[in-house]
This record gives sequence, C-alpha cells and structure tokens, in this order.
Amino acid sequence: MHLLKINIIIFLSALTFNYEASGQKPKVMNDPTHDDRRLHFGFSLGLNGMDFSFRRSIDFANNDTLFGDVAIMEPGFQVNVISDLRLGKYFNLRCMPGINFGQRSLSFYKGNQLASKMRIESNFIDLPFLFKYRAKRVNNFAPYFIAGLSAKYDLAARKDYNEESEVYVRLKPLDFYLEAGFGVDNYMQYFKFAYEIKLCLGFNDVLVHEPAPFNEQYARSFDKLTSKIVMVSFHFE
Repeated sequence: MHLLKINIIIFLSALTFNYEASGQKPKVMNDPTHDDRRLHFGFSLGLNGMDFSFRRSIDFANNDTLFGDVAIMEPGFQVNVISDLRLGKYFNLRCMPGINFGQRSLSFYKGNQLASKMRIESNFIDLPFLFKYRAKRVNNFAPYFIAGLSAKYDLAARKDYNEESEVYVRLKPLDFYLEAGFGVDNYMQYFKFAYEIKLCLGFNDVLVHEPAPFNEQYARSFDKLTSKIVMVSFHFE
C-alpha cells in the first residue's frame, strides 16, 4: 500500500498548488464549454499494482504443511476507452471498458525457509461503471472523486493445472469490484487531461479450492483469496 500513500501525497500536493495558483489573477479559460457536452469520449492509459487479501487455512497451524503468504505488489498496466454521460452540473456517469495486464506473487514457506514462489498472471477484461463528482472548476483545474462498481473477467485464468508452469494455485475468472478514487481534471486548449488514483476491492473468493494433483498443499494453505488493485491512470478526453 506504499504506492497508494505516495500517490495520495502527490494528489494533495498538486491540489494545494493548483488552488494556491488560482488565488492569484484569473487565467484564460481553456475549452470553457467542455463540461457542457451531454456525451463525450476519450481514452485512458495507466499503471496498476495487483495484490491479494487472504485468509490462511487452519491446516497450516495444525499440520506440517506449507505456510502461504502474498509477496510484494508487482506493476502492470491498463488501457481503457472512456464514455462519459453528463448527469448534472457536477455529476457524470462513466463507462470505461478496457483491459488490465498484471501479475501477483504467492510465496510458500516451510518453517522459516522459502519453499516456493509462484507468479500468477492476470489479463482482465474490465467493465467499470463509475459516478464522478467534480468540484467547481477554478481556472483550468477541477478536482474530483469517483466511485462505482466493475466486473472483471480474467482471460489468463487456467481451467486446468499445467505441470510445466509449476503454478499450483488457480483463480476463478470472474469477479466483481467496488472502486473508489480521486483525481484532478486539467483543461488544455483542445482536450482535457486528468490524472487519477483508484482502489479496486474484489467481493468474491477467487481461489479455486480444487487442489493440484500431488501438490495439494499449495491451494490448501489458503482458506480465501480476494483481489485488490491500485490503479494510477492518465485520461485524455
């Protein structure tokens, strides 16, 4: 979660700078009618960090089995298309279909010794629906908050275990997420550019509890796995 803390500091610093600058003389308003459009489109590029929240199985405490843990967050990236519907002066509904690429790492220990480490790739087809609340525009800046729900389908989720990959944990492909974040709209001369940070929390247990043959201890070291993703996005609208 260090990435989230760093980006919160960056966001607050940028917000403070923008409003301090706005306290000086008024500037020329770029694209003043941008937010008056009923419907507009754009695209988004960004980076992400995928992670798990987990609950360990009681088997690891009662038996001489593997101790499962989640390794550090690893970077990925995403690409989305933006469709934005104006609901009111400060409210918008956004649909942002796209694809997210990333991976997560699981570590397994016997005692204090690392026994195995597995990297699980995820390529999500992403379909979020988000409500955006934008503060009053000051010169060419406007902070906003965003929240909503999304469905993500993992194209990389395996139907069967592959012995050659030496990955003995499988994930369910479909999950639903609660998403919330904040950003700043920057009004340029011909388009709007925004930087945004968002946290996505999965609702469901995505662990496939059917263990791999002859390697049952890996899947059974966890009782539950839920997904969480931090996204830093750059929107062009």
